[in-house]
Amino acid sequence: QVQLVESGGGLVQAGGSLRLSCAASGRTFSSSAMGWFRQAPGKEREFVAAIRWSGGSTYYADSVKGRFTISRDNAKNTMYLRMNSLKPDDTAVYYCAARDEPYFRTIWHEYNYWGQGTQVTVSS
Repeated sequence: QVQLVESGGGLVQAGGSLRLSCAASGRTFSSSAMGWFRQAPGKEREFVAAIRWSGGSTYYADSVKGRFTISRDNAKNTMYLRMNSLKPDDTAVYYCAARDEPYFRTIWHEYNYWGQGTQVTVSS
């Protein structure tokens, strides 16, 4: 059974930092693209960042570019999202996702596997 489990969310003040982790189990995702999405109350799920299977290519939403860094450790079957200079607008439930292809996409329904989400709240 494939499982993606996020951790690292929490409450932080504006300007602060958090690091999210996504631990995968049930299969190896070393050949899969992975990504982070987020969903705020009353809003649609939106793309945050994605990383190619090899980890050598990444892509970010304009809203987080320069502040967030996505990375992965295939040996540990784990993906990370380092979030710096957090803003209240970053408040959302953050989800990790994986797809059965090596190339990333920015559309949520092109991902096959999802975690349960972790809440990130940024206070002003």
